[in-house]
Amino acid sequence: MNSTWDLITLSYFSPKTWLNASYLYRVVGLLSPWRSSSFLLRFGEAIGALLISLIFIFGPFITTGLLGVWLIAITGYWGILTLSDTEKTGFSPIHLFVFLYWGVSAVAVALSPVKAAAFSGLIKLTLYLVFFVFCARILRSPRLTNWLITVVLGIGLVVGSYGIRQQLFGVEQLATWNDPTSELAGATRVYSYLGNPNLLSAYLLPAIALGVAAFFVWQGLVPKLLAITITLVNTACLYFTGSRGGWIAMIALVGAFLLLFFVWFKNNLSPFWRKWLLPLVFGILGGLMFAAIMSVDSLRIRVMSIFVGRQDSSNNFRINVWMAVLDMIRDRPLIGIGPGNAAFNKIYPLYMSPKYSALSAYSVLLETAVETGLIGLSIFVWLLVITVNQGVQQIQRLRDKNNPAGMWLIAAIAAMAGLMAQGLFDTVWYRPQVNTLWWFMVALVASQYQPLNNEQ
Repeated sequence: MNSTWDLITLSYFSPKTWLNASYLYRVVGLLSPWRSSSFLLRFGEAIGALLISLIFIFGPFITTGLLGVWLIAITGYWGILTLSDTEKTGFSPIHLFVFLYWGVSAVAVALSPVKAAAFSGLIKLTLYLVFFVFCARILRSPRLTNWLITVVLGIGLVVGSYGIRQQLFGVEQLATWNDPTSELAGATRVYSYLGNPNLLSAYLLPAIALGVAAFFVWQGLVPKLLAITITLVNTACLYFTGSRGGWIAMIALVGAFLLLFFVWFKNNLSPFWRKWLLPLVFGILGGLMFAAIMSVDSLRIRVMSIFVGRQDSSNNFRINVWMAVLDMIRDRPLIGIGPGNAAFNKIYPLYMSPKYSALSAYSVLLETAVETGLIGLSIFVWLLVITVNQGVQQIQRLRDKNNPAGMWLIAAIAAMAGLMAQGLFDTVWYRPQVNTLWWFMVALVASQYQPLNNEQ
């Protein structure tokens, strides 16, 4: 059984032999002599970290078009670093499946009924995937990793603080985000600088996860207090978004944290606590959650609206979109219509119910199936499995070495769990402010990759 799982998850995959036989990989380091004579490229990784920082610093405050331009610049700089590289390292099973997913997406474009629109989506996808590869490279440096995580946490604190300010002093609701027939129709839902409460809740999840990890990694009283402040502020802000998907995501994030904390600390536990700690903790948290739902009217009304089906306008809208999307998948089940919202907007009107226009499938998994078919969906899910498996393996390795960097991996996987939980019911995951953070989390895991057989 273990050997089958190891085969599925590529646990013993070693890229060395495969890469040495790859003609494409031979371009890596083609211009390495140039790097040794270049003054700026001596600081290549530090400049790369600065470019990534600017994405995170300005992401919540500028348009998606400007973020796209910056991703293009990062892609160009990644090309320069790759051609001038002096070490051919850093390739992992995660990289392999990211490349496979891109390949399936390219095939979907070639077979798409709306090729021009799908090609524009492929360009956007390529920028995000190159961003992942670039981050995985830069994050191999512990110093630059700490810097970039500090940037994410700092900007997250600014965004979360402004969201709380909106809750305290009120803010104009830019759209009908609550069911007009609900008792909460006039309630405030904060959106900070991002303009949408669901988008804000997804944006805050990585900052919350990294804030928890920072408490364990950062040394000294003041840094630990700062980590606690960041976590509490962003958690409160996420609650004030009123995003049901965000609340579900928070539950998934906490659950993943507890499981991975158990992996990290279990060697320090007695046999009794190894057996009973998780059931007790989950039971207590479940009880507290139930008590909060029953005692806070606004929370109870909002949570119960999840289970009323079409009686809630938001639920009804999503159900109608999902039914149309399922019809789209049935007509092109294997390879889909091609990536991107432009292709979706060309095809969806042919299937939609009257008055239920939509810009996306309102589910990451359904969107993936629509864009790249069941083949692409299978590879995407496989990528998730491999990423989590690799992350757990590296967490155990770093734990055994008493390396606190393992906490960053715990946070990365927990944030991914939260984002995917929200992604079951929404597609804010595709917005650049969130998508860049998603691939940053995946890159955190990929950057720590070491084969189990210790081949490099």
